[in-house]
Amino acid sequence: MGRKEKHAGETPATQWLKRAGVAFTEHVYDYVERGGTAQSSRQLGVPECDVIKTLVMEDEAARPLLVLMHGDRQVSTKNLARAIGAKSVAPCKPDVAQRHSGYLIGGTSPFGTRKTMPVYVEASVLALPRILINGGRRGFLVGISPTVLRDVLAATPVHCAL
Repeated sequence: MGRKEKHAGETPATQWLKRAGVAFTEHVYDYVERGGTAQSSRQLGVPECDVIKTLVMEDEAARPLLVLMHGDRQVSTKNLARAIGAKSVAPCKPDVAQRHSGYLIGGTSPFGTRKTMPVYVEASVLALPRILINGGRRGFLVGISPTVLRDVLAATPVHCAL
């Protein structure tokens, strides 16, 4: 699933995965500003739906949460709010997202975040055989079983894809 070229080094995310006993592969690519999952999937030769983006959002009371979504899909904030019992959900501003997660935008991982936040995953992600998700640095993804999201990260499955 992609080529392993270089070692990306330790990040809070890889440290978290190792402490949790999660097996993962490392996938390094050339980060492109605003390139998103289209760039990483193209460079690594994997379907964009298998590259999972980590989005930092907040509810109407400004409580942060993470949403894990297929790279080629968008989040329906209306469906997400309904699924989690919130009045509304919206993306955090980049500086707020960075403050909550401890990661730069484009390098946000759901693992090893600065703040503990509830994590929601688009349910169809869990049906994939293997996923690539940010490893805590721009240009660095880790390959894992999607069951890690539910079983180790305790992500709640929701239906919120557009």
